Amino acid sequence: MKTRREFIQKASVGSIALSSLCGFTTLDDRNIPVISGLNKGNKNIPFEEPDYTKWKVSFNESESTLSIVNGNVFIHGRLIFTSGTDQWTVVNSHDGVKSRYAFVDLKGDVQGYFVLCTNGEELKICFYHRTAQAYKGILTFTGGITFFKNSFACRTRAKEGERVLSLSCGITDSLQNDSLFAPENDTILQLDAGNLSIKNTGDGEYSFKMSGHIGESSESVFSMNLEKNYLKSRYVPYYHTLNRERCSKTPTGWMSWNTYFDKATAEDNLNEAKIGKKYLQPFGCEFWSIESWQGNSDQLPVSNFFNMNLEVNEKQFPEGMKQLAEDIRDLGFRPGLWMAPFGTGSEKFYDEHKNWFLHDKEGKPISSWNGRYTLDPTVQEALDHLKKMFNKASREWGYEFFKIDGMSGRSHNYCAHLYERPEIRECFKDPSYSNPFEKCVKTFREGIGEDRVFLACQGHSSGPEAYYADAARLGADIVHPNQPVKWHNVYNQGACTMNQIFTHNIVMVADPDTLLVHDLPLEEARVSATIVALPGQLTFFGDKLAGLSKSQMKILQQTLPVADVRPVSLYPYFSMLQIWNLQIENKLLGDYNVVALFNWEDEAKTISFSMDELGLPAEDEYLIYEFWEQKAYGTITDGFALEVPAHAVRLLSIHKKQDIPQWVSSDRHITQNALELNAYKWDNRNRVIEGEIALVGSFPLTMRLHVPKGFHLADAQCDGAKCTVKEENDNIMAVTFNPNKTGDFKFKVRF
Repeated sequence: MKTRREFIQKASVGSIALSSLCGFTTLDDRNIPVISGLNKGNKNIPFEEPDYTKWKVSFNESESTLSIVNGNVFIHGRLIFTSGTDQWTVVNSHDGVKSRYAFVDLKGDVQGYFVLCTNGEELKICFYHRTAQAYKGILTFTGGITFFKNSFACRTRAKEGERVLSLSCGITDSLQNDSLFAPENDTILQLDAGNLSIKNTGDGEYSFKMSGHIGESSESVFSMNLEKNYLKSRYVPYYHTLNRERCSKTPTGWMSWNTYFDKATAEDNLNEAKIGKKYLQPFGCEFWSIESWQGNSDQLPVSNFFNMNLEVNEKQFPEGMKQLAEDIRDLGFRPGLWMAPFGTGSEKFYDEHKNWFLHDKEGKPISSWNGRYTLDPTVQEALDHLKKMFNKASREWGYEFFKIDGMSGRSHNYCAHLYERPEIRECFKDPSYSNPFEKCVKTFREGIGEDRVFLACQGHSSGPEAYYADAARLGADIVHPNQPVKWHNVYNQGACTMNQIFTHNIVMVADPDTLLVHDLPLEEARVSATIVALPGQLTFFGDKLAGLSKSQMKILQQTLPVADVRPVSLYPYFSMLQIWNLQIENKLLGDYNVVALFNWEDEAKTISFSMDELGLPAEDEYLIYEFWEQKAYGTITDGFALEVPAHAVRLLSIHKKQDIPQWVSSDRHITQNALELNAYKWDNRNRVIEGEIALVGSFPLTMRLHVPKGFHLADAQCDGAKCTVKEENDNIMAVTFNPNKTGDFKFKVRF
């Protein structure tokens, strides 16, 4: 494949010259520009030069190749027209029309054309029959694309009736992809054709194939649309890519609110942390976050809390917040803190700073969820105070994770909404200030510092949080105060995820709220865990850990560490999609898919999918293994259907079938992304699987292999850990490792 650089170098010194008005022209042996295919003696050509604006186009007749450049984007490929079994040539126009190219049959007759036309940043290849012709045929454009580094293939054109939420772990390919996206400059290249495939070849390079039937008007156009500011112009006006230095991995942790609510003490938090150190920290749990610590915070509502002066509830936190942060750090966690700075319930603080707060036309304080007295965001003195307050909590107290509440909720009780209301703006000290909410969010970031993790609660990608925060709560709390989690809470967790996941790990990390399993039936707990873990969302827990059973604790462990997942469909969904498809890149095992089938309804339901919906070739054979029930479903080709109980999920790994023993699943992680495998290879000569596996001491791990007919286990061993093997149905072999200590262990399975 030519690279863009090689092509441009050739254009500058060889037989191709660049013209900003008419694309590319060829040069004769005297270096005089000549339009290929025209009669050089014709002095009165009535056709204007084609103007492709920003697209620079060259057609090489001898090779039937088309080269297209727009800025840093280079597309180069070969055009082939096939009619039946005959392959026709694609040439420059024979009739002097500069804006089109011709299809020539085996007898030398021109039978059809393709033309290039532009509309702004969109370039179209339109192909059609010569008048009065109606033959059948397919035009194919196959080649390579040079795009931006760190880009990825995705979908940007929504289709009616979509049933699948598409996700990706690593650099993956799908037959459903229609675009390339570069997060660093928010640029997309959209491709469209009757049949389209895009494959990543590494480092911003892609191969592609576009084809269409000339006799189908809906397929007789190929298009390429280069668009800058894709997300910014649509959904994220404050577009800013996620700060990977500050947030190199998706945050994980535990917070007290959803079980203790306003009653947690320092002792409660530390007791939970001691359990977390044993059962969660070895799997990747990082933060321990404190809520409801302020003065007067031992009794709801939040509007009564003393939220604006770092006054501590001494009854519940007698040693103060700095000491608690140190104690948390001593246990190996990073300390986090909840704050709600848009108001206060402290009458004393209000009396001392009345001009910092909003008042109605009668002079009465304006209340909100944040406080009986609500911050006037246009008072610079008040913002300076908040900046100092956050700085103290960050630098003097030592907190590293800040969950800042009261931001972009869904009503005027949250300040992004409140500050937009005309009757409230009239009460500002400076009613002319255009966006005071942005000023607040910027102040919070400046206060905590550039190195602290900022969770906006709720945080909307449509607001300034996208620029200043690292993570965003997607919806309401998973529970109502002093109530257990219920199915409708889990349902809402799923709905908010589907609607807002399209900017996850691009702009901010999505936060679906804490994963709670203690009070849910097993099937519903699995649903919530899958909602949180499969898309790689922020993963915090909130149960009283001592009350969890071994199986409930294992569900939490199976979400850690968070998989590095991003969306494939870069647009929101507004319906409850039953199928979530995670494509996984794995250099050891080969790429595969993990598919969740969610039954959101109150009765059992059969859920089906086709391989086309998953972006997989239908002609291949695939092995299916279900994670939660640990059950094999044999081999499939073009699709699959499974009955799923009410309020339940089934999680399927889908691997292309091989004729050797192969890894199909493990019980380590919900994504089944084989994060535990440091090394894995099949030695065909000696009929042995050799590998290295990361294990957590005293916590068994089971991997499952599909063993084709003709292979029989000889032995399995693991250096430094107990290894047992069990044969299961459908040619599945379960290999369980049980280590006494945490570490990396070499293993072999011989056949």
